[in-house]
Amino acid sequence: MNTQPNVFTDVFSEAKLGPVTLRNRIIKAATFEASTPNALVTDDLINYHRLPAAGGVGMTTVAYCAVSPGGRTDGWQIWMRPEAVPGLTKLTETIHAEGAAISAQIGHAGPVANSRTNKAKALAPVRFFNPLSMRFAKKATLDDIRDVTEAHANAARLAIDSGFDAVEVHLGHNYLASSFLSPLINRRTDEFGGSLENRAKVARGVVRAVRDAVDKHGDRKIAVVAKLNMSDGVRGGIPIDESLQTAKWLEEDGGLDAIELTAGSSLVNPMYLFRGGAPVKEFAANFKPPISWGIRMSGNKFFREYPYHEAYLMRDAEKFRAELTMPIILLGGITNRETMDRAMAAGFDFVAMGRALLAEPDLLNRIKAEKDNDPQNRVLSKCTHCNSCMPTIYSHTHCVVTGAPDSLVS
Repeated sequence: MNTQPNVFTDVFSEAKLGPVTLRNRIIKAATFEASTPNALVTDDLINYHRLPAAGGVGMTTVAYCAVSPGGRTDGWQIWMRPEAVPGLTKLTETIHAEGAAISAQIGHAGPVANSRTNKAKALAPVRFFNPLSMRFAKKATLDDIRDVTEAHANAARLAIDSGFDAVEVHLGHNYLASSFLSPLINRRTDEFGGSLENRAKVARGVVRAVRDAVDKHGDRKIAVVAKLNMSDGVRGGIPIDESLQTAKWLEEDGGLDAIELTAGSSLVNPMYLFRGGAPVKEFAANFKPPISWGIRMSGNKFFREYPYHEAYLMRDAEKFRAELTMPIILLGGITNRETMDRAMAAGFDFVAMGRALLAEPDLLNRIKAEKDNDPQNRVLSKCTHCNSCMPTIYSHTHCVVTGAPDSLVS
């Protein structure tokens, strides 16, 4: 909690994130890059992150570094293994040369995983049908949970070996840990189901395993962050009061250096996080019949449209800020200096940006160069919040408005 709410915090000032010092308080949020066709780092992926690093972010986040082959949302995503380390090392060295830090988002997609393209069984709290893969996810056994927990620890060790400054443990969007937290999805009756205390065991166990791995793996220390859903945005899903209790437990466990608050469900309501347009037709175009037909006919029920406004997650996030003492990263609708200053004034320690930096990787340098904070000369983002960038994750993630990052590749 910010104990000095009346003291102005400059978002462009240096800040400590656990053992790491960032040059400013602005983090590029994890946004899937679609740049790893062989599940390994490519020059395209490196350039994808080099651009916002050169553009002024304090840290960029690589998404999505799955902890196992079956933990990927699709088979062309990176999964953390020794074979990936040389490429990841080249990536981290490139970002450090630009003066920025770099984080690896690690996690297991659980019921969101595409077992067809992964060629590996997906896991879920209960047997679960994924309509995109047309496959059932397996009900996770105790051994499965132990294996996934250890896989997170191993991914953290590989992140350290690869030169990352932080790992972001994915506890959101109804991926595996989040699906266990959800009373809508988790219908188990064993020690991992029923009460919130039981449903939170996977999330807490994974974070503890990552912290232990980081603390015991050599002299080089990195920060440990978690991305946690405040709400799924669906009836019967994770409510804010339960999420806040989970966050309090995670804080008490002492495994985190910061928490990034998110929302929405990749399974049932993805647009609850991505406010603005709902590009249903563009999504449908990425699939073959009959899936494409289904998306066109009923896509508006899945891709629900929510109006965009700046800092749209702040009101909910302030409930967490009031109850937690750990650093909090505010995500959602951060596109200009005024919104960043509002976040700092509200006691948030960092802000995370996604679509605005996809549209303009150099946006922060332009904002920082604003003269005398003159409202008449404010730098405004070119992001229109149309969300047409979202369907490009099936080919090569980019902004369809500005053409970035393709237009900026050097």
